[in-house]
Amino acid sequence: MRSNDPGEPAPDGPRLRPLSARSVVLSLLLGTHPPELPARELGRLVEGFDLGGSTLRAALSRMVAAGDLRRTDTGYRLSDRLLERQRRQDESVRPRTRSWRGEWELVVVTATGRGPAERAELRTRLAGLRLAELREGVWLRPANLDRPLPAALDEVAERGTARPARPAAELAARLWPLDAWAGEARELLGHMGRTGRPAERLTLFAAVVRHLLADPVLPPSLLPAGWPGDELRAAYADYRRELESEVRSLVGGSRPHAGGGAEGRRP
Repeated sequence: MRSNDPGEPAPDGPRLRPLSARSVVLSLLLGTHPPELPARELGRLVEGFDLGGSTLRAALSRMVAAGDLRRTDTGYRLSDRLLERQRRQDESVRPRTRSWRGEWELVVVTATGRGPAERAELRTRLAGLRLAELREGVWLRPANLDRPLPAALDEVAERGTARPARPAAELAARLWPLDAWAGEARELLGHMGRTGRPAERLTLFAAVVRHLLADPVLPPSLLPAGWPGDELRAAYADYRRELESEVRSLVGGSRPHAGGGAEGRRP
């Protein structure tokens, strides 16, 4: 008999992280455009995710104090610093790509004298741009993403393009654990038919978001056969529409555009 605990994996399923009250609230707001919900309707929404009123009120108070949320006249809104997370989450479902002609983006870190926290923060930023580290301070990826690198990188790195001598597919396999990513994506897809309760499904799709954020979005010619990235994105898009319908229903249709989502927390 399958456990109803979303933190316990099925024998052949992925290990899922139970969501805290904070994660549930962020999941709902990260998937809402604009990212704001009235307090009363937010309370009604979280009831379906096994959260009581006192738990929600305590979580909201802590999130406002921590700078995750801003209190509005009627409810709560994502803080400015979390809008970038929402943008990345939206982009993980619909990454903008362009035709690839063999060039690679290249970023070489040149800044010195930085402390461990600054180095770790820069590594997180570069990984968030879907770059991978070939060796210390040298980051690259195929130039198939339709997005500019942020100008702020010029303060700490030199950037340009390159055509590595190593065969492209071989280099991609060295830079990213493609087989492992595909294997976990297939586990997540297989787990979808075994979750029914709203809290379980939100937990599952939070894991899907985290996994999509780690998708390198490579040109098709560099991917292993049967790559499940598009299938996983389509499944998540379906869930967003499902949750969007629930949000609109409970909020009373007063929002012109609300899209449900699941919080993607990077490891």
